[in-house]
Amino acid sequence: MSGSPWPGVEIPAPLEPRPGIGFALFDFDGTLSLIRQGWPEVMVPMFVEALPALSGESEDDLRRLVTDDIMRLNGKQTIYQMFQLADRVRERGGTPAEPLAYKHEYLRRLALRCSERTDGLRDGSIAPDALLVHGSRALLEHLVDRGIRLYLASGTDEYAVKAEAELLDIAHFFGEHIYGALDDYKNFSKKMIIDRILAENAIEGRHLISFGDGYVEIENTKQVGGLAVAVASDEANNGSGRVDEWKRRRLLGVGADAVIPDFRDAIGLVDYLLGRPVGDGGGS
Repeated sequence: MSGSPWPGVEIPAPLEPRPGIGFALFDFDGTLSLIRQGWPEVMVPMFVEALPALSGESEDDLRRLVTDDIMRLNGKQTIYQMFQLADRVRERGGTPAEPLAYKHEYLRRLALRCSERTDGLRDGSIAPDALLVHGSRALLEHLVDRGIRLYLASGTDEYAVKAEAELLDIAHFFGEHIYGALDDYKNFSKKMIIDRILAENAIEGRHLISFGDGYVEIENTKQVGGLAVAVASDEANNGSGRVDEWKRRRLLGVGADAVIPDFRDAIGLVDYLLGRPVGDGGGS
């Protein structure tokens, strides 16, 4: 791919090593976890169901409208999609429910969809790596070996992220640094987590690398001068090595430094970016 020595890595512009990188931020759903793969198939019908129909509007038109609303906000806390739903109901002359009520109903429906996966992880009939984006565990282990401190920040509710990270056997890579959405949505954002990483460790943005499939973590990382790797994962065909073109275009549009379909070539990319022998450790 463009400007890259690795077949599965696209580098849109020249990329120099950053040996000072000592911290890595990961998104969760679609970046590491596939437990919630197919979540739009829950949210889109719920939005269609809630919206008053307009004269002459087909169901296909309505599905396109809500899909655009939903995907445009992907990566932010789920509540923001529910704010958008409430606004759409209101502009069509309806009386919306509270956004938090919409969110809780969506999470109820999603839990039902995902229950076979979470039950399988609990009883051992599904191996954790089967529901991790291809190459995730090897990269996390490599980053820890390189002395990089790992953080996890998700627009999914924090209680669920922590529980699902345990089920996938990756929580230990992040320790206490697992963050997610809160019902009091103003007390969490990925930008707040990035700012906390910089402040608590007295580092600059150039010491941070992020991995994510949503525009928020890419955009927020670039805003502080960090390095952002877009994971344009083909969630429905894990391990295919193909990028999701919609994600790719969206994430390049907010400044991604590299695009990968999964983590098959990520270790080589990381070693190039760190530009130092294994064992030297991270640092600020």
